[in-house]
Amino acid sequence: MEALINFFEHVPTSFRTGLLLGGIVFFWVLEGVLPLFKFKYKKFRHGALNMFFNLTTAIVGFGLAGALLWASTFTYSNKIGLLHVIDLPLWAQVVVGILLLDLIGAYFIHWLEHKVKWMWKFHLVHHSDTTIDVTSGLRHHPGETVFRIFFTICAVMIVGAPMGIVMLYQSLSVLFAHITHANLNMPPRIDKILSYVFITPNMHKVHHHYQQPLTDTNYGNIFAFWDRIFGTFAEVENTKGLIYGIDTHMDPKENDNIGNLLAIPFQKYRVPQSSKFGQKKEVEKVR
Repeated sequence: MEALINFFEHVPTSFRTGLLLGGIVFFWVLEGVLPLFKFKYKKFRHGALNMFFNLTTAIVGFGLAGALLWASTFTYSNKIGLLHVIDLPLWAQVVVGILLLDLIGAYFIHWLEHKVKWMWKFHLVHHSDTTIDVTSGLRHHPGETVFRIFFTICAVMIVGAPMGIVMLYQSLSVLFAHITHANLNMPPRIDKILSYVFITPNMHKVHHHYQQPLTDTNYGNIFAFWDRIFGTFAEVENTKGLIYGIDTHMDPKENDNIGNLLAIPFQKYRVPQSSKFGQKKEVEKVR
């Protein structure tokens, strides 16, 4: 375990790049063999658009990497954070650290993006994709990337995680972004069993349905039990009955254009057809 954490503390850029690009290539091929939906779209163009947003994420991430490193080094060296409340063996620090980073730095901020209007306007760029495949996990407005990294830094300071655990968590997060967005026809029984612990392809696809209330469910990143614990879990009888996108931006001129996607957070807010913000709704059944 110590060797693993030491590796991720000094993880080579080549490894992280290989994980990102290698995962895309692997699932790109796999979803071509076992597709959930047979999309009629220009896959390479769609992938290129989403990779543009991956590039902006990388640029923002590089710019804020120093702050993340400082937060981890400062809290861990000064024994600040939840990991230092009790003297835990390294394996337990890794498990607890990854769980808490996932809860605070992923689930909570994702939930918040759906509850705060100005955050939602940035996040809906991700939801505007009407053909969800492995590249869709990369589609985040650079503005959203800024406050996601801010919450990651906050999570690191609350947890007091060393950089090795932080980088291990981020590597797992990248892998799960590929898995959960890939257009894979996952056997429903296997998917359901796994979904009690991990976010699975079928579970996350529900989150990408084009209308509330399903859009406002299944916020998890790696671990699925957060949604079950906090009452945000939803499932549908037929995953193939889902429609991807967001009902306010279904026009390809808006959801398939880089210029417009970058401008969406600064445009006038559009009220979703099935309403949002402050209203309780029963989860619909997709048949």
